[in-house]
Amino acid sequence: MPLFVIPFPAFDPVLVQLGPFAIRWYALAYIAGILLGWAYARALVRAQSLWGGKVPLTVIDFDDFVLWVTLGIILGGRIGYVLFYNPQHFTAHPLEIVQLWNGGMSFHGGFTGCVVAVVLFARKRGIPVLSLGDITCAVGTIGIFLGRIANFINGELWGRTADVPWAMVFPNGGPLPRHPSQLYEAALEGLVLMAVLALLMRAGALKRPGMIIGAFAVVYAIARTASEFFREPDAQLGFLWGGATMGQLLSVPLFLAGIGFIVYALKHPLQRNN
Repeated sequence: MPLFVIPFPAFDPVLVQLGPFAIRWYALAYIAGILLGWAYARALVRAQSLWGGKVPLTVIDFDDFVLWVTLGIILGGRIGYVLFYNPQHFTAHPLEIVQLWNGGMSFHGGFTGCVVAVVLFARKRGIPVLSLGDITCAVGTIGIFLGRIANFINGELWGRTADVPWAMVFPNGGPLPRHPSQLYEAALEGLVLMAVLALLMRAGALKRPGMIIGAFAVVYAIARTASEFFREPDAQLGFLWGGATMGQLLSVPLFLAGIGFIVYALKHPLQRNN
């Protein structure tokens, strides 16, 4: 145990309390992530130079898509959490499935919900599925970053016990100091992934539909797998096959799918929109 332990900041998970209604940091992170991602997406759609010509969708298209992807994130994230992380509990307490204010969202479920929203909206609007998916993945990193910061503020999803100088004792994590793994994930899954995708877009990745989707999936899977070595597994699951965590196991198909998208994008000629 380290000689000095950083005390966990005394954050109140509730930002504003108005009678029976509470605005929590967790909910605010989702709202801010969607709004900032929306603004970023509008800027990308307007940046014709990134596309090598005419952009395959309009700002209005993405404005209309925001509601679809929001529903995909929320429904997919919650359903994924229920199915992947605590099916026994929710089978016994089905009414708690809709209690989103108590937390409990799965990234992999939310990502799947986004995929469904992208496919359905693109087909309805008659725009390229892969191009819409590329934009959605590029801006989704903002929400991931803010969501992990919210996890830290809530004092949840803490790390494994540690003796590093920056270890913290979390209010609900027992007396031992632990890795602030939420901050590791915010950095790797949020900031680093955002930077990688931004550099790829500047290098012309949007001219190869599916490239950003693939890069997002591959880099996120690697970042999540690495972060899970420092994060305490969910108590109801523990370590699974081969000592892996649920987050690591779910990242395997995501990584493989990402490789597939990258191969597909590279095999097709550069998109030249006139």
